[in-house]
Amino acid sequence: MTNGINQNVAQNSASPYSDATGVNLRILVINPGSTSTKIAVYEDESPMLLRNIQHPVEELRQFEEITDQYEFRKQLVIDELERMNISFDFDAVIGRGGLAKPIEGGVYEVNERMLDDTRQATEHKHACNLGCIIAYEIAREIPNCRSFIADPGVVDELSDLARISGSPLMRRICIWHALNQRAIARRFANEIGKEYEELNLIICHLGGGISIAAHEHGRAIDANNALDGEGPFSPERAGSLPAADLIHLCFSGKYTETQLLKRIVGQAGLIAHLGTNDMKEIEKRIEAGDEHARLLVDAMIYHTAKNIAAEGAVLFGNIDAILLTGGLARSQYIVKRLRARIDFLAPTYCYPGEDEMEALALNALAVLRGQRELKEYV
Repeated sequence: MTNGINQNVAQNSASPYSDATGVNLRILVINPGSTSTKIAVYEDESPMLLRNIQHPVEELRQFEEITDQYEFRKQLVIDELERMNISFDFDAVIGRGGLAKPIEGGVYEVNERMLDDTRQATEHKHACNLGCIIAYEIAREIPNCRSFIADPGVVDELSDLARISGSPLMRRICIWHALNQRAIARRFANEIGKEYEELNLIICHLGGGISIAAHEHGRAIDANNALDGEGPFSPERAGSLPAADLIHLCFSGKYTETQLLKRIVGQAGLIAHLGTNDMKEIEKRIEAGDEHARLLVDAMIYHTAKNIAAEGAVLFGNIDAILLTGGLARSQYIVKRLRARIDFLAPTYCYPGEDEMEALALNALAVLRGQRELKEYV
C-alpha cells in the first residue's frame, strides 16, 4: 500500500473548554478529505497523536463512488491506530460532518437517520460524507463509546431574508467552513473574556474556497455558498459569475454539464487563470515581476473585501471584530492588502491556518463534560 503518512507536531494551547474535573477523556477524531484521511487522538485538550494519511489519485481510482471508499478508509484508520499501539478505549469518536441536508450548528450524535441521509446524498458528493459513517462504525465496537459530528459545511442558520434570491426558482443556500469559523469565533471570544453568543462577528475563511459569514450572537445569519459558486473567486472556485453569460455558456455546446461544473469548482479561480492554486508559487511570480499574477490576486482580494463589507450591512454596522482564518491567512501579501480595505469596519484579527482536528476534539470534549448541548439529528 502506497500511503504517505505524515506526522504533525501540535502545540497545546489553552482551551475555552478546559476544566478541573480530573477525568481524562479520550477522543478519536476522523476527518476524511478528497485525497487524505486525517486522524487524531486527544486526551482531554492534549493531542496524543496526529496523522495525515495521503491517498494517491491512482489508489482512489479503483472506487467508482466516494461511498465505495468506506471500508478502505475505515481499515486504514484502524491499521494506523494499531501500528501506533493506541488502545481502543475511547470515550467518543467524532467525524467530520458531511453534506447531507442543512442543519443548525452544533454537535450531533450520529444516528440511523443521519447515516441514511448521508449514504443517500447525491447532490454534493465529497469524502467528508464518510466521516460520520466511519465514526459510528468504530464507536459501536467500543463499550460506552459515543459517536458525534460537529458543525458540518451545510450548517444553515440563515435569516429568512438571506434565503431569498431574485428568482423563485432558486433559494440561497450556504455551504461554508462552519467548523473552523465557529472554532475561531470561540477562540477569539475566550481571548477577550466573552462568550461567542455575546458577539457580532464577520469571519472570512481564506482557503481553496473562500467563505464569509455574519455571526450574530452565536448564529451565522448570512453566509455564502463557497462550494457551488457564490461570493469572491478563490484559488479553486469561480465565485459569483454573470448569470446571463453562464446560461449562454451552458447552451453553447462547447462543454458538458460535468465540464462546466468543474469550471465552477476545482478548475476555476486562480488555477484557471494561472495554472496553479499554490499561493507561494504565485507570490514568487509576483515578486519576479509578473503583473498579470498580481492583477488576479489583487482582484481576488478586492472581491473578498467587498463581500466582507457587505456582511457589515447584514449586522447594521454593529461589528465587534472581523476574523481572518484559513490557509491563505498565512500570506502577508493577502492579509496586508485585505486589511487595508476592511479595517475601517471593525478591528481585524488574523488566525492563520485551520485546525479542524482540534475543533472537532474540543466539540466532543465539551459535550462529554456537559458544557455544550448535544443535538439530535431528525
